[in-house]
Parts: sequence; structure tokens; C-alpha cells
Amino acid sequence: VDNTGEGFLSRMALNDNKAGMEGLDRDKINKIIMESSKGSRFYENELKREQQVNQRIEKMMLQKAQVTEQQLQKAQAQVDRMASAVEKTRDLSRVIVHVDMDAFYAAVEMRDCPELKDKPMAVGSMSMLSTSNYHARKYGVRAAMPGFIAKKLCPNLVIVPTNFDKYRAVSDEIREIFADYDPHFQPMSLDEAYLDFTDHLHQRQHWPESSRTHRLRGSSATTGIAPNMMLAKVCSDKNKPNGQYRLPPTRAAVMDFIQSLPVRKVSGIGKVSEKMLNALGISSCSHLGQQMALLSLLFSETAWHHLMQVSLGLGSTYIPSHEERKSMSTERTFKELNKAEEQFSLCRELCGDLAEDMKKEDLKGKTVTLKLKNVKFEVKTRALTLPYAVATVDEIFAVAKDLLKTEMENESPQPLRLRLMGK
Repeated sequence: VDNTGEGFLSRMALNDNKAGMEGLDRDKINKIIMESSKGSRFYENELKREQQVNQRIEKMMLQKAQVTEQQLQKAQAQVDRMASAVEKTRDLSRVIVHVDMDAFYAAVEMRDCPELKDKPMAVGSMSMLSTSNYHARKYGVRAAMPGFIAKKLCPNLVIVPTNFDKYRAVSDEIREIFADYDPHFQPMSLDEAYLDFTDHLHQRQHWPESSRTHRLRGSSATTGIAPNMMLAKVCSDKNKPNGQYRLPPTRAAVMDFIQSLPVRKVSGIGKVSEKMLNALGISSCSHLGQQMALLSLLFSETAWHHLMQVSLGLGSTYIPSHEERKSMSTERTFKELNKAEEQFSLCRELCGDLAEDMKKEDLKGKTVTLKLKNVKFEVKTRALTLPYAVATVDEIFAVAKDLLKTEMENESPQPLRLRLMGK
């Protein structure tokens, strides 16, 4: 990996796609990130992952070099047939809204401690940040960045420890408001949700003017309004913070919007996919459509089908309600946990949280998954599917304990050194 100039450890470079991070001095910030992280476990893990991605890209480029003109023509015919079929599924009749609370954890902390409002602040710890306010973003400080790096970028940064009970309570208040507009809304996390406003807007037309007018109170949410979920999520990033963006429900407006959209802005296209697409000369969604035949030969079927949907501005118009959710999870990040009894104790505690959440929503599940991240930032998941549904803390822990035990035995005689555990 070239650690100088533009090619240096790009995984760790400033992601100025994020709201509040536009127009920053990339070179200066990237230099500080590299210098302050070298030698840390975080750096070593990012280096390893970057090398793995580069190997994948090399392999892909070798495959590309072997693609014949005949294969491309055959692939193009298949792509055209599929594009024609999926085009027929386009539905522009729904009004889908994606609501994203701006710098949510930071906003809650600033509400409770107003003197933080004018200071650069973040929520998390020296080992990892969960979010940062807009003042901090001007220094390049962002979520998923270790606090020790953030402090080098912004020495005056105030780091507030996370308080998930508080954020959950605020999230519950917000969800009560969502339910007024769409009783079947889908929460994606504590700070974002999808709502289908279609029925609400039909009903609203018959309301008196006084009921349809609301005075705007100080809030910190951004919304995207579009004909499907994929587009609504992209739109909610357009006018951050505290704004909204509506994409008109016509095919022409959708295709025009998609043309100049950077691929990285689309949900489901992360750092790795972006880098692989960039290696093929693809940086915007318009390039996706032009290169779809080649992508169908180099990417998995699931991946290129998703990319085709994106290139056409298509996405789901049906929001599965939170009552219909297929899974439920909880996780906790910490500095380091390496004693077996503490790990089993935390495991049981997480099973208790999960059982409580499942009870609230009257849910049961057959598959128990244990997620672990070690101090080298490597993530492992283990799962077991049972022949019957479980819901109580004892039932879930009986399975999770065995999964954790297996992972401990794999590391033996060394202890398991964890920084995240989830179910």
C-alpha cells in the first residue's frame, strides 16, 4: 500500500460525503489522521483491510482483461432484457419519507448541556466516537473515528460518554410522532426511520386549513421525500442539517436526479464497493448504466442486480412495518473485555436487553446470532438456528453462551480480547 500522497490508506481518509464536512482541507486532515494513528491497532486493522480490498481489485481487473467482446455482447443482451422487465415494476404513486435525526446523540447531549452548543463536541470515547456535532465536523471529526485521532484534529474537542438509555427515551418520543403520520413506520435505528405518507396525505386533503397548518418548532431532523425508499434516503442527505428535499414523482425527474449522483451516496454502496467501482472508472450512477454489461460479468448476481436498480432509480415502495420485523438486535462497544466471567456476564446482560425488547413487541425468534469484534477490530459472527422459537433471557442465553464458548475455545490458550459484543 502506498502510504504517501493520494493513494495512502484510503479507507481512513476523510469522507467528505458526510453532511457538514464539505470544503475541508483534505490533505491537511488526512495527514493528521495518518500521523496520529500509525502504530495503533486501529491503523493495523485498517491497513490489513485495505490490502484485502486491493487484492480483490487486482483479481477483478485480471477477470476484466479476459472478458471477450462476444461475452460483453451476450451480457448486454441479458442486461437489456432485465432492464426492460424491472422498468415495468416502477411505481411512482407512493410518497415515501426518510427521516434522519441530525447528529442525534450529540443533539441530545447539547439539549441537556446547552454550553456544548457552541463547542466542537462528539459522543463516544477515546477509542471510538459514535457521532460528532457540526462544529466538530469542520475539523474532520466524524462517527466511527477513534477519539484519540479526533483530538489530534481538534484539540478542543469535548468528548461526552454515550448514554443509550437517554437516547432511547428521546427516540421513543420521536417515534410517537412518526406513528401519527404512519402507524406502520419502519425504524432503522434510534435516529432514523422510513414512513409512507401516501394515506396520510389523502386524509389530510379533507381537513380544515387550521388542522393542516403547523408552526415550525426548533428541531434537528432532515427528511427526504421521494417515490421509493432508496431515493428517499439519498434525498434526506441533501439539505442537512434540519432541512428537507422532495424529489418529484416523475420518471424524468428521477432519472435526472440519478445521473449526477455519486455512487457512494447510495445506501448499500460502502467504502469497498465504491473503491471497486472506481477502479472500473465508475464514480456516478450514470456510469453504472453505461457499464452494466461488464458489471454483470464481474460482480455477483445479487450485487449487479442491486446496481441495476440503483442506475434506474428504482427501490422498494413497500415499507415493512416494525410489527413485521424479521430480526431484533442489541450491541455494546467498550474499551477491552478479556476476562471470561465478564464476557459471560455481559453476554447474559445483552440477552436480557434483547428479551425485554422482544417482549415489548411480542416477538419470538428461531436464530440466535452472536457478533464479536476483537481488539484488532476483526468482526466475527456465529449463529445457531433452533427448531423452535425462543424469547426469554434464559432461552436466548443458553444458545449465546455456547456460541461464545466456541469462540473462546478457538482462541485458546489466549484469552478472547473483545471491544464489541452484540446479539
